Amino acid sequence: MLQLSGASKRDLVEDRRKRHRQRTYLCGRIAFDNRSSTMNCLIRNLSQDGALLEFAGPVIPPHETDISILSRGESRRARLIWCDSVRAGFAIDGPSAHPVISIETARLIRKLKADRAALAKRVAALTEPM
Repeated sequence: MLQLSGASKRDLVEDRRKRHRQRTYLCGRIAFDNRSSTMNCLIRNLSQDGALLEFAGPVIPPHETDISILSRGESRRARLIWCDSVRAGFAIDGPSAHPVISIETARLIRKLKADRAALAKRVAALTEPM
């Protein structure tokens, strides 16, 4: 079996990338489970097509997630490509029909929908004939 050194492995990965990745040191957060769960991370490199994330400890990230770049106020939909203990490589999906919104906005929308449903129940209870 062919054994590759760490540098050779990185070279092969670099060759498959469509775009050059910019080295970064950005605070990030991934959101999953319909944006109800989050995990902080460090974004080590980034391009339009992918990102390398580093976590504080060993993790198994979800297959599909939203990556938020906190300092830029950006969020991107991504798919897990590989994971190696505390690091994971993600492919960033192209623009979708449903724009990605911030986690805070998603939580606010969820709360407003719950409030609306509660008000609709109350109105229905008040308007029922006796």
